[in-house]
Amino acid sequence: MSDRFVVVPVGQGNEQCSESEGAEGYTIEPQDAVPVLEYSREPNRYGDGMPKESSPFINNTDNDKGNLYDGKNMALFEEEMDSNPMVSSLLNKLANYTNLTQGVKEHEEADDDEGPAKTKKPVKSPALGTLIGVYLPCLQNILGVILFLRLTWIVGTAGIMESLAIVVMTCSCTMLTAISMSAIATNGVVPAGGSYYMISRSLGPEFGGAVGLCFYLGTTFAGSMYILGTIEILLTYIVPSAAIFKAEKKEDEAEALLNNMRVYGTCCLTLMSLVVFVGVKYVNKLALVFLACVILSILAIYAGVIKTAFEPPDFPICLLGNRTLQNHNFDQCLKTMEVGNVTVTTKLWSLFCDSPDLNATCNEYFTLNNVTVIQGIPGLTSGVIRDNIWGDYGPNGMLVENKHQASEPAADTSQDIYMPYVANDITTFFTLLVGIYFPSVTGIMAGSNRSGDLRDAQKSIPIGTIMAIATTTFIYISSVILFGACIEGVVLRDKFGDSVKGNLVIGILAWPSPWVIVIGSFFSCCGAGLQSLTGAPRLLQAIARDGIVPFLQVFGHGKANGEPTWALLLTGGICEIGILIASLDAVAPILSMFFLMCYLFVNLACALQTLLRTPNWRPRFKFYHWALSFLGASLCLSLMFISSWYYALVAMLIAGCIYKYIEYRGAEKEWGDGINGLSLNAARYALIRLEEAPPHTKNWRPQMLLLLNLDSDHAVKHPRLLSFCTQLKAGKGLTIVGSVLEGTYMTKEAEVKKAEQNIKSSMTTERTKGFCHVVASSNLRDGFSHLIQTAGLGGMKHNTVLMAWPGTWKQSNDPVSWKNFIETVRETTAAHQALLVAKNVDSFPTNADRLGQGTIDVWWVVHDGGLLMLLPFLLRQHKVWRKCKMRIFTVANMDDNSIQMKKDLQMFLYHLRLDAEVEVVEMHDSDISAFTYEKTLVMEQRSQMLKQMQLSRTEREREAQLIHDRNTASHAALNDKADAGPDRVHMTWTKDKFLTERNRNRAEASMGVRDIFNMKPNQSNVRRMHTAVKLNEVVVNKSQGAHLVLLNMPGPPKNRGGDENYMEFLEVLLEGLNRVLLVRGGGREVITIYS
Repeated sequence: MSDRFVVVPVGQGNEQCSESEGAEGYTIEPQDAVPVLEYSREPNRYGDGMPKESSPFINNTDNDKGNLYDGKNMALFEEEMDSNPMVSSLLNKLANYTNLTQGVKEHEEADDDEGPAKTKKPVKSPALGTLIGVYLPCLQNILGVILFLRLTWIVGTAGIMESLAIVVMTCSCTMLTAISMSAIATNGVVPAGGSYYMISRSLGPEFGGAVGLCFYLGTTFAGSMYILGTIEILLTYIVPSAAIFKAEKKEDEAEALLNNMRVYGTCCLTLMSLVVFVGVKYVNKLALVFLACVILSILAIYAGVIKTAFEPPDFPICLLGNRTLQNHNFDQCLKTMEVGNVTVTTKLWSLFCDSPDLNATCNEYFTLNNVTVIQGIPGLTSGVIRDNIWGDYGPNGMLVENKHQASEPAADTSQDIYMPYVANDITTFFTLLVGIYFPSVTGIMAGSNRSGDLRDAQKSIPIGTIMAIATTTFIYISSVILFGACIEGVVLRDKFGDSVKGNLVIGILAWPSPWVIVIGSFFSCCGAGLQSLTGAPRLLQAIARDGIVPFLQVFGHGKANGEPTWALLLTGGICEIGILIASLDAVAPILSMFFLMCYLFVNLACALQTLLRTPNWRPRFKFYHWALSFLGASLCLSLMFISSWYYALVAMLIAGCIYKYIEYRGAEKEWGDGINGLSLNAARYALIRLEEAPPHTKNWRPQMLLLLNLDSDHAVKHPRLLSFCTQLKAGKGLTIVGSVLEGTYMTKEAEVKKAEQNIKSSMTTERTKGFCHVVASSNLRDGFSHLIQTAGLGGMKHNTVLMAWPGTWKQSNDPVSWKNFIETVRETTAAHQALLVAKNVDSFPTNADRLGQGTIDVWWVVHDGGLLMLLPFLLRQHKVWRKCKMRIFTVANMDDNSIQMKKDLQMFLYHLRLDAEVEVVEMHDSDISAFTYEKTLVMEQRSQMLKQMQLSRTEREREAQLIHDRNTASHAALNDKADAGPDRVHMTWTKDKFLTERNRNRAEASMGVRDIFNMKPNQSNVRRMHTAVKLNEVVVNKSQGAHLVLLNMPGPPKNRGGDENYMEFLEVLLEGLNRVLLVRGGGREVITIYS
């Protein structure tokens, strides 16, 4: 064959390529072009919602198999074509990868349903860049309600220094999270699904589901917060007269406001939900309008700040003494005024006195102090920044006072709450302000959530997100400093603007009008609320369609075009909970917890992937480090407990419950997550440590190798053996369940896998936690030997073998079963492993049984490490055996002091901390009975007869083989027409010779039978049988009613000729007992009296 051959390039269609070289040229058949497949991001209904991640293809279907390798040049690899694609076809698929946005597939299906007349519009490739796709959405999500409604109050309450500390802490947290998120987002293609996808695929389905649901709850409560902000702006600053509940007294104002928020908030939520349900596309179209409102509002604030430097706005504040007054019900900040040379009282007088007369009885503090007017916004150059450097915290109801104004205190302050003073509506402290402020820095995931729409997500997400955080951080830091430098402290601490005639405090700073901020913030909050109600249901739908939380699957359904109807209903219901709380300050810390938990796990995912150095961890974003990720995670955890330790505990409890639920009930998913890598590293480290030294006696526990027999359908013959193992182990330590199939692995591969599936199913049913290992071997004996030698890894190897007694060994004509059993006993002894043999295992209790009052009887004949006493203790830890009492019997001979033996054994058990009844059984020397002699004789006769039968069968097989070989040789000689040499012997079988040979064999057989009936039993066997019979009598007498009998297992004979007699001895020893566990120690102490 020629060394040269032609490879047809992929995709050349019908062109033929040929090249000849002499007579050995080859013409290659035309090769079909590799089909270009489009990949839809719409998840499967109940699958994991992703293309097969184990496949090297991004798009993997079975339809294109066979089309990729039509040429003959790669015939050497043709048997592997299904699993190993050609490089050219792989590159072709990668080049034609289409990143369709979420929902496109269902939209197209909806178009198909509408009829063939409608032509489908071609789906455009995503074309959003960094600015439009990431930077502006992040900016819009980060800047919002807290900036407009609470930042001035936070600056006034905490002071500039502590406010800067809050801003720096929270912005550092989000910046570090953005760095970690950028690394994860650039480590491969991130489909639409954003943060949930990143966390779940990095940390596994349990963490992914828990954190995904936390992120969902955070987004939902964010919707509540934005709606409450919208209603607060509407009722406080736009149309206060629209309030349904009106307070007759000042002390009822707070409750009336909350009730108004609940009513209007519910109506607003219903309206927004309808908008999202009917036309989500309009929400997306209005997003630009809402963004413009945010940007214009911020520009108006900066313009107003600059204007205060040379022309401060006129917003007078009325102080009584040093107390700030609510400027609602009076026009002039005067007690009295001159009208036509007559002194008259003002409206302010009426608020503090019982009549408008000059001689009226007035509030004591009103009488003692004068009213003064100060400017609410002194301006940048006023030096007010010095007064606002430090905070002014206080309890609920504390009056907002200007510390630099003179004041005469009154003796009676009980009436102050009824006076028109500005006061704190909640108790303020630093950690509370952290929780209230943190939602103003959330929203950094907006870019990654739109990854499906980006032209180059791996480039846009890091740059856009980090730039947005840097921009907003600058805005927040500059706002804190400028607010403290421009606005009077008492105005900053006035949350609702009561001292400036009910204006929004940040609004009075803006230029050209406060209404720019009021209207801008109103629409900004509306837009943010709509976007939360749009995004949260889709997040829940993605989690539901992943199938990791079974009870959420109903929320994976939606309308024909993919809109998540049921998820929207649940989101609205949870949102209503936040609205019924009605206080923006109470809802903000709740969503802070959920977002912080989400960010915590993003950082943790990045740190784990970096430290584990998994081969697939190759982010394009290089400016990350595991230390930064751990710092971010630590900062998130610290902020959770700083904000509200009890909310933090509740959020962690919710996440923990979801984690355990998914672990216990959720669908199994394999996403190649970092937790698996962490588990692997931890396991490797632990195995290396375990191998350094054998376990101490105090740490010894049975590490099980369970040898199972399978039936013809490869199902487990004795499932109760698994139950017993579960009861003995209680999920602790190592359990390896092994079995052997006869044959080679090449021919038995399918059967081995089926057997493993059946065993794993039985292990699940019997609640056995462990590993399954089925091997194919030329015979059962070698297979079990291989398992005993090689099962386990490093220091995590088994030290105990558990198997069932071969109950049908007598009925079987084939001695292989009991020979295999004895060889297994010998091999466990040679390997210094303990052996447990369960007789009548099918009568053992199931895990559902509860044994009543009864006993576990231990017959301690010889000491082989103390395993006999340890096993009942372990069994009684399980609820099946918990009510059983432990009894220990030991055997005393004639020359033993049985009374002293009992005392010593009781003291030994006391030191072992074991509760058990002790009994010493005396076995007197007695003559060997005729029954024992006869039983031994029958045993030996049976054994000899079986050997004769086996021998005659073997001889017949050997003779038949010899005849066959000779006939074959003679035929071959005739065919070759070759003369037989002098060394060739021919045997001609005539009828007479055949009859003579058969009669000779029969005569030999009859002689053998006569010898059997004339034989005398071996004296050693008689003594062994005597021991078995006498011990059996004693055990049956004492323990026939016991729930379980544990007995020392005698060792097999060193001479293999007595193997069958050994089985007979054991059968006699166990006769008449129901549940028996034969125990053979591994040659080391397994129980100790020392602590």
